[in-house]
Amino acid sequence: MAELPVINTVEREKGDKAGAGPALVCLEQVDKVFANGTEALNRLDLVIQEHEFLSLLGPSGCGKSTTLRLIAGLIKPSEGRIHWPGGDGARVVRREAASAIGFVFQEPTLMPWTTVFDNVFLPLRLKGRTRRAVRSRVETAIGLVGLDGFEGAYPRELSGGMKMRVSIARAIVTEPRLLLMDEPFAALDEITRFKLNDDLLRLWQAYRWTVVFVTHSVYESVYLSSRIVVMAPRPGRASAELTIDATYPRSEAFRTSPLYNRHCRAVSAELHRAMGA
Repeated sequence: MAELPVINTVEREKGDKAGAGPALVCLEQVDKVFANGTEALNRLDLVIQEHEFLSLLGPSGCGKSTTLRLIAGLIKPSEGRIHWPGGDGARVVRREAASAIGFVFQEPTLMPWTTVFDNVFLPLRLKGRTRRAVRSRVETAIGLVGLDGFEGAYPRELSGGMKMRVSIARAIVTEPRLLLMDEPFAALDEITRFKLNDDLLRLWQAYRWTVVFVTHSVYESVYLSSRIVVMAPRPGRASAELTIDATYPRSEAFRTSPLYNRHCRAVSAELHRAMGA
């Protein structure tokens, strides 16, 4: 795969509504029952389209994080099928999915004993790449998340927002097709969260990843997403899908617009309906 390009060379035109492409990953009638008997998902159908920014919205315990882990192949479904269209599904999942996916967990999960550079380098080191061969690629990823000059810093020297930026850099350094994000900004203060929302959208617009973003915030989901899937409580299932027909890039002007307020009201109504189902 090619090196991460300079961001300005691939930016989309202003006013882009970020129309999604063909299906990238499909979940068909997926159930997940854990060993203790907990039924996390029931007959979940979900189509994730290339280049879209999809948010999974719902209360705690509705299977959002379980869905991400199933897509990433970290756990297996109890029933149903997960496949990548465009080829032999079983072959694609076994051979390509691991390198095609970047995962940002709710906690940064950084190695405290090593530097920002080495934390970001880790997934490439695990693939057998040498520091010399990928130094430029790692430094580019660190720069993209706004941490130029912090390559030699240790996690204990970073703020919570900076640690999350390192986690994002570690996910994107592999140049994934699909970026899975499990409530990455939930523990951050509002100012930091808004800034990271904007930075994430900038990178998504530039590199045209597919993003699946888990959140329990109506306001965050509307601000970020091209599409929102509202999930009902356990056992988790898709209760509603809503398209956010606002152009990108988005800014503070969108957060204070009547269009944003209308979408927030509509999404909030669907969330309340799902919780009462």
